[in-house]
Amino acid sequence: MTYLERIHLEIILAVEKEGSMTAAAESLHLTQSALSHSMSKLEDQLGVKLWQRKGRQLIPTQAGQHLLSTARRLLPQFIRTEGQLIQFSRGERGILKIGMECHPCYQWLQKITKTYLQDWPSVDLDVIQKFQFAGIEALLAHEIDIIVTPDPVKRPELTFIPVFGYEQVLVVSGEHPFKDRSFVKPEDLSDETLFTYPVCSDRLDIFTNFLTPVGRTVKYQKMIETTEIMIQMVACGRGVTALPRWLVNEYAERYDIHPLKLGKKGVHKHIHLGIREEDAKVDYIQAFLESAQTPTD
Repeated sequence: MTYLERIHLEIILAVEKEGSMTAAAESLHLTQSALSHSMSKLEDQLGVKLWQRKGRQLIPTQAGQHLLSTARRLLPQFIRTEGQLIQFSRGERGILKIGMECHPCYQWLQKITKTYLQDWPSVDLDVIQKFQFAGIEALLAHEIDIIVTPDPVKRPELTFIPVFGYEQVLVVSGEHPFKDRSFVKPEDLSDETLFTYPVCSDRLDIFTNFLTPVGRTVKYQKMIETTEIMIQMVACGRGVTALPRWLVNEYAERYDIHPLKLGKKGVHKHIHLGIREEDAKVDYIQAFLESAQTPTD
């Protein structure tokens, strides 16, 4: 006999979010008595308590925490699957959701998506670009279908495909004292203002692969969300930044900026596309991966 149903997952999530049975019932468009009866019946059938009361608060028990964790993982998959089935019924393939952990790669992605959308008219695209984005967790939770990242992880349920390599370089203005150098050393940046995207230092190549390993840092780190503004600030002599060389070359046509190697050997990385192993044979996902591996202008 099956005891656990989707409504139980929805209820425990709603109680956690809303803070009470009454508010949870209202958010789910149920009566409080129906909600309480459903969960009490489940507790009786399974022989466990899902909550304990502390004053007016409902605190999940160990069993409740386990069910809550399951609900957080499975409900997004339920919702996504239902949406896909509805789209299939309309003759549509669905939405391909792409998560970005490499913000400068947005320009590269646009070159891929233009052709892809022409080739796959039944597939819509959604690009999720958040700087604090937990991409791997979102991929595992089916919140996205593909992750664009320079930092792949080894997990049996995930597959990562390298699509292109790049060199991370320091960007300085045409008036900067370093502009005629071929490379910079970590200690050279001790008095510099460094513009970065708003992410933690341990997610930035200039720190993890250049400064931090030798115990160095910059004078100031200032966060800017937009690449164009960051480049403008550098061109005006307000500070320096670190970006992929291919991206710097594009902006160098409009701004007086210069790329410098980070150390004699430089800092070299690869952009990877990550997917769930279970989706490896999905035709429109495979088509996107193949497009991404095709050289662009």
